[in-house]
Amino acid sequence: MAMQRRSNKKITDNNGIEKKIKRGNAQRQAVWWKRPQGALFFLCLLSILGCLAWLLLSMEDGTVEILIRQSEVVAERVFLVSCSEDYKNYKQYPDCTPQRCGRAVTDSVVNREESAKLKRLAERGLSLGGSDGGASILDLHSGALSMGKQFVNIYRYFGEQIKQVFSEEDFELYRTVRQKIQEAIAQTFSLDPSRLYLTKPTFFSRINSTLAKTTHDEYWHPHIDKVTYGSFDYTSLLYLSDYGTDFGGGRFIFMDTMVNRTVEPRAGRVSFFTSGSENLHRVEKVSWGTRFAITVSFTCNPDYAISDPALP
Repeated sequence: MAMQRRSNKKITDNNGIEKKIKRGNAQRQAVWWKRPQGALFFLCLLSILGCLAWLLLSMEDGTVEILIRQSEVVAERVFLVSCSEDYKNYKQYPDCTPQRCGRAVTDSVVNREESAKLKRLAERGLSLGGSDGGASILDLHSGALSMGKQFVNIYRYFGEQIKQVFSEEDFELYRTVRQKIQEAIAQTFSLDPSRLYLTKPTFFSRINSTLAKTTHDEYWHPHIDKVTYGSFDYTSLLYLSDYGTDFGGGRFIFMDTMVNRTVEPRAGRVSFFTSGSENLHRVEKVSWGTRFAITVSFTCNPDYAISDPALP
């Protein structure tokens, strides 16, 4: 029994020593960051995490590199990129199928007065309907107009009343601006403009911050025009309102490898690009106000050509 008591005492002592050792280690671990080495490591870790958070946010919002600011006025600025393999999967058209790929921005093709008149045209047309979500379209070619959660044909839906909304002068201006954009694309990419054809869909868009109600309202997803619409070879956007004044968000983003490149809309500004996967892109969500623009698309395949719109 005496031996047992001594053994238990020894065990108790050992446990006490072990507890003291553990307690000492815990105290040292608790104050390691207060030492110069620990504080430096802690600050470095915070810096790294901060940089990663900023990078992820930048990539999401497309603020890594701004190609053209709204406040700038440029005659033309061209950014060449390597052509993708996309065009090899389609019939080739000499003097038209992209061999020189890239994107361009110009403020000298459409003037502010023309863009203001086109904006008023869009406002009148879209006032006849509008999506329940944040994105509405008006296609003067097909007559498609967003209305609620669907589309209607304005020429059938409103009949002769549509002539009280649009005039022949409106459509003449539309044709003139389309021709100017077509010639600018042909000149920039060294094309024969007579081999470049207007194609569908070509439409006005109105975007605000209203939450999406259907997939048609979800305009912000990354996409490739040549994949979405096989007929597209060249895509253009004519902006009818000003970023930072008429709306927030809503910038156009080219999603390049390791970096996003952003175009800030300006009324009268035309941004155009080859439609393949070399120009993966998306649009930021509009955070406030209303963004107006026209998408005008071109093909090299005459089978997909459409005519300019005309009053019925």
